[in-house]
Amino acid sequence: MMADEDEEVKQVLQKLQALVDQLYSFRECYFETHGVEDAGRKQQDVREAMEKTLQQMEEVVGSVQGKAQVLMLTGKALNVTPDYSPKAEELLSKAVKLEPKLVEAWNQLGECKNKVSLQNLSMVLRQLRTDTGDEHSRHVLDSVRQAKLAVQMDVHDGRSWYILGNAYLSLYFNTGQNPKISQQALSAYAQAEKVDRTACSNPDLHLNRATLHKYEENYGEALEGFSRAAVLDPAWLEPQQREQQLLEFLSRLTSFLESKGKVKTKKLQSMLGSLRPAHLGPCGDGRYQSASGQKLTLELKPLSALQPGVNSGAVVLGKVVFSLTTEEKVPFTFGLVDSDGPCYAVMVYNMVQSWGVLIGDSVAIPEPNLRLHRIQHKGKDYCFSSVRVETPLLLVVNGKPQGSSSQAAATVASRPQCE
Repeated sequence: MMADEDEEVKQVLQKLQALVDQLYSFRECYFETHGVEDAGRKQQDVREAMEKTLQQMEEVVGSVQGKAQVLMLTGKALNVTPDYSPKAEELLSKAVKLEPKLVEAWNQLGECKNKVSLQNLSMVLRQLRTDTGDEHSRHVLDSVRQAKLAVQMDVHDGRSWYILGNAYLSLYFNTGQNPKISQQALSAYAQAEKVDRTACSNPDLHLNRATLHKYEENYGEALEGFSRAAVLDPAWLEPQQREQQLLEFLSRLTSFLESKGKVKTKKLQSMLGSLRPAHLGPCGDGRYQSASGQKLTLELKPLSALQPGVNSGAVVLGKVVFSLTTEEKVPFTFGLVDSDGPCYAVMVYNMVQSWGVLIGDSVAIPEPNLRLHRIQHKGKDYCFSSVRVETPLLLVVNGKPQGSSSQAAATVASRPQCE
C-alpha cells in the first residue's frame, strides 16, 4: 500500500513539474511562436499562461497538497512573471520550512525580486541548522549574495545595508577572521547609517559592530559600541554585560602585564635562563614556510625590537608568565617575556577550547603581528602591547609545532530576531 502511495505522489509531482516546465518554455521561447510585433503582448500572454497552468496544477494536485515540492512548484509558477508575488513568497517560505534542503525552493525564493524577501532570505540562510560546517559556510555565502541583491534593488534602504553587514559578520567568523571581510562588514554598517538616520539608533547594529571591533582588537571602538547599544536599549542586558566583561578583561590583562604575572624575579630569571635555540623548532633551522611558500630560517629578535604590524622574517621566543581567557573563550591570551623588558600579551584565535599553554612554557612566534593599544573609556586608561596570532598552528611550544587538532573556527552569538 505504501509503495502505491509513493508511486502516486511521484506521478503527481512529475505532472506538476511538466506543467511548470511548459510554462517557462512558453515564456523563454515566446518569439519562436510569435512575431516581434507581439512583444507588447508578451507579459499579458505569459500571465494568462500562468493562470491556466495554476488551474491545471490545482486539478492534478489531489491528496499531495501541502507537500514541500508542490508548494515549491506552485511558487515557481507564480514567479514566471517579473512582478513580485506575495503568494509566491508565502508558498516558497512554507516549502523551505517543511524541507530546508530543497535547493530549488531557496532559489525561487530569491527570484521573488523583492528587497524585503531578499533581506529575510539572507537572515534565514544564516540561521539554518546544518549537518556539516561546509554546508553552513555555503549557506552563509548565499546569505551574503541575497543581502547584496537586496542592496542592489534599493541602495537607499538602510535595513538592506544593515543586513549585508550582518551577513559579512557571519562570513567573517566562518572564514578565520579575514580582515578584508571585517572591512566589508564595517563599510556596510557605515552605509546603513549614512542612508538611513534611524540606523544610528539601532542597538543591534551597534552591538554587532562592537563585536566585530572586539575581535579585530579595536577595543576602544568595541567599548563605545557596547555602551551605545546599552543606552539605546536599557532593557537589553547583553550590551551592558559585554561592555563590563571587556573592561574587566582589559583591567586584568594590564594588571598581569605590569606585574609579569606576579612571577617572582628570581623565578623569572631562572625561566628565562632555560630558553634554548632548540625551542625555536622549525623557525630556527630553515624549515619555517612563509606565506609566500618559501622555506627559511627566521632572525631571532627581542620583543622590544618589534615594529607595529607584521614583522616579516623575524621570530620571537619567550616564556609564558600567565594566561587568561575571556567569557567567550576567544582569544586565548597569555603573557610572554624574553628579557628584562616589558611583558607582551599574545592573543591566539581559532583554537579548540582544550588548547592552551602553561606558565613556564617556551613559545616561539614567527613573523609576529604587533599591536599597540591605547584605550580610553569612561575615565579609564589601558595601554599595552600585544601580538595577534590567527591560529595556534603558527606557534611553536617547547620546540614543537602545534598540530591541526589545536585549531577550530570561532563562532559568535548574535540577537537572532533582529539579524
